[in-house]
Amino acid sequence: MQAEVKGTTMPVLEVSLNPGDSIISNRGEFSWMTSNVNMSQTGGGSAHGGLLGGVKRALGGGSILITRFTAAQGQGVVAFAAKLPGHIAPVEVSPGHEWLVHHDGWVCGTEGVIPAAALTTSFKGTLFGSEGYTLQKLEGQGTAWIELGGELISYDLNDGQELLVHPGHVAAFESTVTYTAHRLPGIVNRWAGGDGHWVASVTGPGKLWLQTMPVSILASDVQPYLTIQHTGK
Repeated sequence: MQAEVKGTTMPVLEVSLNPGDSIISNRGEFSWMTSNVNMSQTGGGSAHGGLLGGVKRALGGGSILITRFTAAQGQGVVAFAAKLPGHIAPVEVSPGHEWLVHHDGWVCGTEGVIPAAALTTSFKGTLFGSEGYTLQKLEGQGTAWIELGGELISYDLNDGQELLVHPGHVAAFESTVTYTAHRLPGIVNRWAGGDGHWVASVTGPGKLWLQTMPVSILASDVQPYLTIQHTGK
């Protein structure tokens, strides 16, 4: 199996599969593939938690079913295009080295990657921390690819080092990083600050990836321009 990210502003992840190779993704993620790649829907089996695992994935922003792409009769290709201008980047997942990503950030992964709902010390803050901001956890063993909107800013946080971030800008972080969500102090900040009610606290040690174009903020910014004004004659 070989993977290559092509393009610049709107990148595409193109995965070349040898006969018998498989790659998995959320349902509906793929963009195109060669005709010798078989696509199937699965609950993931016991390795991915079965039905209960599917429900947990849905809570984390993923799909109940997992799509598996398998090459047959020669080398096959399957491609995943970015939804927004930004980046598609690989992360290595292994026991004790899991990753947490924003709810629509997981693109695909090798067969051993297990997507699940994130369990944090502040589940309420995770679920409601930015008007519905949620996280997915990538565990198991293998390579996963994640999508980040806009530019990618990376921090290597030291033990105890804390950064306060608008929740939508949190793209991905290692499982050693602690994530909690807090209400902004003061009634003026909450209602007149223009940045919502919540701020994310991320504390090291571990790697943190931030994105400069969260889809939630982009949608909020363009919404006024999509409103149709109806005027009578």
